[in-house]
Amino acid sequence: MNTPPPPPTPPGAERTDGSSVRIGALVPLTRPGWVAAGRHLLAGLELAVREVNDAGGIVGRPLELVVRDTAADPRRAEAVVDELARLGVAALAGEYHSVVARAAAARADALGLPFLCSSAVLDALTDQPTDWVARLAPAQSHGWRIYADFLLGAGHVRIAVAAESSVYWASGARILRDYLAPRGGTVIELDMRGLSPTAVCDELVAHGATAVLLLVGHPEPAVSIVKSIRRDQRLAEVMIGAPAGQPESAEWATLLGDDGAAIPFLRYLPERLSPLGARVETALRERLAEAPSFVAFEGYDTVAVLADVLRSHGADRARIAACWPRVAVEGTRGRIRFSRPPGISVWQWAWAPVEVVDRDPSRPDRFRTLHTG
Repeated sequence: MNTPPPPPTPPGAERTDGSSVRIGALVPLTRPGWVAAGRHLLAGLELAVREVNDAGGIVGRPLELVVRDTAADPRRAEAVVDELARLGVAALAGEYHSVVARAAAARADALGLPFLCSSAVLDALTDQPTDWVARLAPAQSHGWRIYADFLLGAGHVRIAVAAESSVYWASGARILRDYLAPRGGTVIELDMRGLSPTAVCDELVAHGATAVLLLVGHPEPAVSIVKSIRRDQRLAEVMIGAPAGQPESAEWATLLGDDGAAIPFLRYLPERLSPLGARVETALRERLAEAPSFVAFEGYDTVAVLADVLRSHGADRARIAACWPRVAVEGTRGRIRFSRPPGISVWQWAWAPVEVVDRDPSRPDRFRTLHTG
């Protein structure tokens, strides 16, 4: 277990003069980051901080969010972690992009800075087991296997993946291939480095695929691929899927309209929210002026966990990291506890609710639950 002696607490990090307790927030707020996801993540973080402070803060001290934009850049994230450590934050929170969260987690581990990752799902968030990092989002292998079960249940056994080059997309394709092959499924990989959206259509016809999954960025090339497939009469019966969740974005519906409906994706919400979840949903909707995505709930739950730990154990970094296995917090999507599932190198909530949903073709502003795991 990678548990180096904690570094000395920076001057000012444990002040008792009524000054704020700081949490560093890593959020993609500019492109090439997924800005819509970053906005929802930040909304959840900020709402929870406001509620903590309205309820008296951290033993009388205000909770302060120190926000930094990662812009989906791993190197920038590493620099931000260094900066926030120097500023004396008690812990880190947030991040959406898996590759960026992985870079941030490695740096936080090296510095002895607790990091509660909100939304990134890559299984190997760190190379070696660590006690400094915990995660709320379900690991990619867990969620994407549930998605694979949905595909099989819907009768899809020849499945194409239109994939860009990245650790995250490669991991997703591997999970699907390894899970589907023993169950009679075939995964056909289409390398998007050399294919136009029109060429993707030709490949789908040539391979006889009944489903194609978008393992690509949003809005492009995902939007262009959807438009090409929807306009190709040869592919009228082909299902388009997006396990990474692109269709949940309001921007998706704006750019694609009816073409963006009936594209199943993973969402980390229960079928029915608890009273706490329903109250938070209303507050997030007011803050965002649109329906909150699951990412906003992840942000809220992150602060709820950290605030509980800070109230009970103070702002000492080593004490916070030692608390992950003792967390028991009622979040918006269920009771949050951390454990060590096999193959996961960080403290993990096992698991957040997982469902496969799509936008209803008759009302694209409404989501339909297709499968739960």
